[in-house]
Amino acid sequence: MTIPNIITLLRFLLVPAVIYAILEERMGWALVCFVIAGVSDAVDGFIARNFDQRSELGAYLDPMADKLLLVSVFVVLGFMAELPLWLVLAVVSRDALIVGGVLLANLMGNPVEMRPLMVSKANTAVQIVLAAVVLFDLASASSFGLLRQGLVAACGLLTVASAAAYLVAWLRHMNGYGESENSGR
Repeated sequence: MTIPNIITLLRFLLVPAVIYAILEERMGWALVCFVIAGVSDAVDGFIARNFDQRSELGAYLDPMADKLLLVSVFVVLGFMAELPLWLVLAVVSRDALIVGGVLLANLMGNPVEMRPLMVSKANTAVQIVLAAVVLFDLASASSFGLLRQGLVAACGLLTVASAAAYLVAWLRHMNGYGESENSGR
């Protein structure tokens, strides 16, 4: 077990802490735990890259921890009417589409290599900023109304663009496009 994997596992433990804090309306604590989770993501990635501690397990656990945190926060904030329902449904549906595609490809004997697309990285970054802004708003009783609206729109557009990009990549993969020249295609 590598140090980055241990940090990632600890990030999994922060998910219920963030959600509990939100549900108990302890937004300051929710924001602190959310920020700690974000910093731990950066730290485990830095250690993995710079100290030769990348692992196959980490390649799966790290994005799972990120998605579990973001989806959980989005669902709870949507339930509280702090995020629009359409956005929560889009974010959850996109992630379900990706997971379903990976599982289906594996079941069909054509596993997909997990590599995030640039649009997906941008989408995740906007999701993180949006969640942090909403939590900060709730913790400090401030209002970033216009910023929040812009982030909601950007998140919606990037979520749709990311889902479409992954769908295209998955279809190409399943049809054999982009395979190595050794495959004869």
